[in-house]
Amino acid sequence: MSSKATIDEFVPARHLDGGHRMTLFTWARTRKFPPLPPPTCRYFDVADDAQVLAHCHWQKERHERPTLIALHGLEGSSAAHYMRGLADKSYRAGFNAILLNQRNCGNTEHLSKGLYHSGLSVDPANVIRELVEVDELTDIVVVGYSLGGNLGLKLAGDYGHAPPAAVKAVCAVSPTMDLAICVDALEKKENALYQWNFVRNLKRRMRRKAQALPGLFNLKALNSVRTVRDFDNAYTAPHHGFKDAADYYHQASSLRVIDRISIPTLIISAIDDPFIPSEQFDNNLVRTNPNITISISQHGGHCGFLAHSLPGFDGYWAERRAVDFAVQHLAQSYDVSRREQTE
Repeated sequence: MSSKATIDEFVPARHLDGGHRMTLFTWARTRKFPPLPPPTCRYFDVADDAQVLAHCHWQKERHERPTLIALHGLEGSSAAHYMRGLADKSYRAGFNAILLNQRNCGNTEHLSKGLYHSGLSVDPANVIRELVEVDELTDIVVVGYSLGGNLGLKLAGDYGHAPPAAVKAVCAVSPTMDLAICVDALEKKENALYQWNFVRNLKRRMRRKAQALPGLFNLKALNSVRTVRDFDNAYTAPHHGFKDAADYYHQASSLRVIDRISIPTLIISAIDDPFIPSEQFDNNLVRTNPNITISISQHGGHCGFLAHSLPGFDGYWAERRAVDFAVQHLAQSYDVSRREQTE
């Protein structure tokens, strides 16, 4: 059976033992990664009418190295601090690091006629297929944050008992695994700032989308959108063929397919996450899947997990834990570790 345990080794940095403090501090904090080489752009065809952009940090001998694919959260992009943090840590450990923008994210509204949603696992599946068939990569791990965590878990669940041989592990940090209860939590009074920020960005994206592809979307409904649920009822659900937001949340939640996961999977979250209720991880379908390891800490906030820094470690604990988990489940032939690479 999988286990649910407090992360004894995670100790939050000083004064960051509150969920809101950790979440807001790590969201606003500037991070720089001087050793990380500039990425190359790669466009993947994920549908007849859609491309996605990835920023790729390739090792010199990319075919001889494992690959980490990072998935961002709602209204995020490859530029999100945790995406670049994952790239930095995984690249130094010997991985190719691929930071994948979801449809329309990272200033790519012009690349897709449609919108993205929280359960659109076909997109990373098509990216992985191309990396295997065209690039001949043989060892891939997927790490997702928040909405990207749900996406990674749903991808693994959709693969079921016949995942691609190249996909060795999945890690989800602060995943919106049960979308309905996460949206409920987001609508609490104390989470108004997060709600406002998400809605503001969703509206801005729709306006950019309409400007890039005139005539495809009616923006009048934006005037009545006050919450993420409003947006999903007005745009996400009807565009993707769901009856309404509630139907979308059910269909797109990875919890619906979590029992099918056969890939080694790690879920990291915190009890003090402002809008990821920890009870979703108590679901029997999660706890009885032997392929899933659940690590829940008392502190960490939403996608935060900033500990005290040490020489060679910037304190971003979940990023390091995700890379460690990836290393653990790779083929033994690879020489990967947390030590810095000289390449």
